[in-house]
Amino acid sequence: MERVVQFTGPRQVEVTEHESTELPAGHLRVRTRYSGISAGTELTAYRGTNPYLTRTWDAESRLFRDGEAGISYPVVGWGYSEVGEVTEVSPELAGTPGLPVVGDMVWGIWGHRSEGIVPAERMIGHTLPAGLDPLAGAFARVGAIAYNAILCAHINLGEDVAVFGQGVIGLIATRLAQLSGARVTAVDAMDVRLETAKQYGAHTTLNARSGDVADRVREATTGRGADLAIEISGAYPALHEAVRSVAVGGRVVASGFYQGDGIGLRLGDEFHHNRVEIVCSQIGGVPAALSGRWSVERLQQTFLRLVAEGQIDVTGLVSHVIPVADAADAYVLLDERPADALQVVLEF
Repeated sequence: MERVVQFTGPRQVEVTEHESTELPAGHLRVRTRYSGISAGTELTAYRGTNPYLTRTWDAESRLFRDGEAGISYPVVGWGYSEVGEVTEVSPELAGTPGLPVVGDMVWGIWGHRSEGIVPAERMIGHTLPAGLDPLAGAFARVGAIAYNAILCAHINLGEDVAVFGQGVIGLIATRLAQLSGARVTAVDAMDVRLETAKQYGAHTTLNARSGDVADRVREATTGRGADLAIEISGAYPALHEAVRSVAVGGRVVASGFYQGDGIGLRLGDEFHHNRVEIVCSQIGGVPAALSGRWSVERLQQTFLRLVAEGQIDVTGLVSHVIPVADAADAYVLLDERPADALQVVLEF
């Protein structure tokens, strides 16, 4: 039997059971060990705010269309941070270069389900590095999201970077920015996350609720402001404060998943007068200027290599490992008590 986590409505979670299916040609079967919950994108489906619930994405025109929902409840197997053991490989795939074999621990995307049936082309190069804790494999995708923001930022050695939002992805971005040679100011509304940010390389920490962040960033940079900011919380007021915090001609990387109208973001203020550049970082692709050398696959693989080399600690970000039977409790925790949790992982 296969167990699957699904949202049956806003803030309604069930774990259902289904019969396992035969493995089709060209696929691998993976028994899930861990599946990480996204506290950003995934919670939008849990809360009912995801744009796909009210509009349809037209892939050809790359526009959202009103009038029909792209997805509807129940939303099944929503996760995108899985790790598990290969238990079956379609026979005709034997000997495919780079393809995992039975017994290998692999990472990928097959959702919050106890068993993934995954196309072979999506699993080439997805064997976990030797000696890596399987729990770390659940960070391949979230690590790539942070890594993509760093590539979009174009950090130069010695620059001042402000990272807004110190959840899991923000903390990884803070560490990656430090590894890139930046002096990092970490901004968040929770002191407990700011304490963790210090461990992940933040030179300065600022509580967003304790005063004018933009002024304090300028105080720390001899009045100039940050060279660039990365906004990863998905809150419009935070994006506005990131714009206020950068120097004239500075860059702001918007990497959060913003919901609804842009209340709190005033583009006639500092954005206009300081000629600030805002660029979007979204994991569907890498910065255009790097697309000849980088890909989303390379982001994920390089991130896990850095973890395996000891450059980044991801298992230290795991605050809860929760049995899949208690999945509903995991979402309540992230939704209602975010200060008590960082990365929540479902265990199968």
